[in-house]
Amino acid sequence: MCSAAQSPPATVSGASYAAAAVTMAHYKAADSKREQFRRYLEKSGVLDTLTKVLVALYEEPEKPNSALDFLKHHLGAATPENPEIELLRLELAEMKEKYEAIVEENKKLKAKLAQYEPPQEEKRAE
Repeated sequence: MCSAAQSPPATVSGASYAAAAVTMAHYKAADSKREQFRRYLEKSGVLDTLTKVLVALYEEPEKPNSALDFLKHHLGAATPENPEIELLRLELAEMKEKYEAIVEENKKLKAKLAQYEPPQEEKRAE
């Protein structure tokens, strides 16, 4: 027996099917892009490197105050050395040597000068 209060089964219009199909296609395209990006990261070694750094942070007995600084430090150490950086380090070492030599020469010249000039106190007394 069918009562008048019961409504017939709901039907889905063609427009609803089209909207659902577009939405599903959108999700599949997004999933496809995500999967391509994941494969790219995997091939380039990014996922492996990130995993290793995160494991190192996890295994750290005393957690650092800044997890981000920990990651930056460990990721920076994991990257290959840039030749330009190596040249700058060599130049810095040379400049430090020159600086030390100049400081030493300056001390010697001041000592020589002190031999030929009267002390400041004597100059004021005159």
